[in-house]
Amino acid sequence: MPELPEVESARSVIDRAALGRLIVEVDDTDSYVCRPHAPGEIRDALLGRRLVAAHRRGKSLWCDTADDGPALGVHLGMSGKIVIADADGTEIDGGDYWEGRRVQGDYRWSRFALTFDDGGLMMLVDPRRLGRITLDPHIELLGPDAAAVTPAEFRTAVTKGTAPIKARLLDQHALAGIGNLLADEILWRARVHPAHRVDELDRPAVDRLLRATRGSVTAALDHGGVHTLTVIPYRKPGALCPRDHAPMARGKVGGRTSWWCSAEQQLPG
Repeated sequence: MPELPEVESARSVIDRAALGRLIVEVDDTDSYVCRPHAPGEIRDALLGRRLVAAHRRGKSLWCDTADDGPALGVHLGMSGKIVIADADGTEIDGGDYWEGRRVQGDYRWSRFALTFDDGGLMMLVDPRRLGRITLDPHIELLGPDAAAVTPAEFRTAVTKGTAPIKARLLDQHALAGIGNLLADEILWRARVHPAHRVDELDRPAVDRLLRATRGSVTAALDHGGVHTLTVIPYRKPGALCPRDHAPMARGKVGGRTSWWCSAEQQLPG
């Protein structure tokens, strides 16, 4: 599933290849992906405008439009990516990592598209149809971005209440951008059990979690996504922790499948 690094990849693609181009057609006919907007509503709002800036907070991506037009919100869902194709056949993409499924010019899963006056396209390509396109998305409901969170913001986000730390890291209202895989990597790096209650975290544990969050996000951004992180290949039955070679453990925490080192990530007491 696209997490902060994958969404940043999509944002950077829009930033370098879609801004300033005149929109002459909009395909917003997928009423599920474009809900609650009726077919034609997004089209009417964007025709004749240009995207002028691309922003991201957490997993949410949005573009400002010219002449005080509405913001175009893009949520990649579980399998979405942005593909920008020029009239000459050149393509770039950013978003979900599709191992072995990158096919030039294969747009059968395009759920939303902008056509530019030079014949180019910007598409949300999404096999599972779980992405979302909206106008003026409510970004203000999100917590601070995990890539830019300050130490004070991080402490506030992860220590209030009694939730398991894994659930808190996944709470986009507390801290925006962390998904299931990134959370497991952060907890593994910090040597914190995913079920550890946030109100029982001591200062050293919170400091380790902050360092692990920064390190994990940076590594994923630098190397192409969360699938490149250290512990992700070891989230499977029979795997051994890549750090100490103890068996990896599995369980449900906050309703999500979680993996952790059975030796180094133990609950206190």
